[in-house]
Amino acid sequence: MTDTTVHAMHAGDRPSPWIARFATLVRPRGRVIDVACGQGRHARFFAARGARVTAVDRDTAALRLLSGLPDIVVHELDLEGATWPLAGERFDGVVVSNYLYRPRFDALLDLVDSDGVLLYETFAAGNEAFGRPSNPAFLLAPNELAERVRARLTIVAFEQGQVTGNGRIAVVQRLAAVGTRRPWPPELPQRSLHDVVDGETR
Repeated sequence: MTDTTVHAMHAGDRPSPWIARFATLVRPRGRVIDVACGQGRHARFFAARGARVTAVDRDTAALRLLSGLPDIVVHELDLEGATWPLAGERFDGVVVSNYLYRPRFDALLDLVDSDGVLLYETFAAGNEAFGRPSNPAFLLAPNELAERVRARLTIVAFEQGQVTGNGRIAVVQRLAAVGTRRPWPPELPQRSLHDVVDGETR
């Protein structure tokens, strides 16, 4: 399930700084899926980097903004229905931002190829003190994201806590992880977070 305000923290066309920072983990020209893509800021970002992007959402109006853009294929899908519409699919990069539906969490992990990358960022417990989302169904418990992922993928980076952006405070969890067949150690970003975001979105 989603909350209609979950995209407020990162409104606009700029990608999440966390996802931009670790985008280099996704191989060049790799297949990337932007899950519950909304207006597609991350689909656009990865397409601009040369990735072949699949953008999925159940919001037809949002997908219409991406339709016809180079290197982006859109699919109107219900990710919370009785049947999982992405069964058997694998991607070099799986991007999830401001979306949480626990019954499909393992299915999302199945999308990550054996040497692929998961980049995930969403709201966490404590955010209810600052506004929406405040429903526990949309808020990760402390350490939950890392605990759900660690048995399936190798965690490269994880953080959780309070952040400020776009004039509001939020509590988030952020994770970057790679498939177990990815050569170790992965190369971490060399540029600062500020440089990565500015350089990749111009």
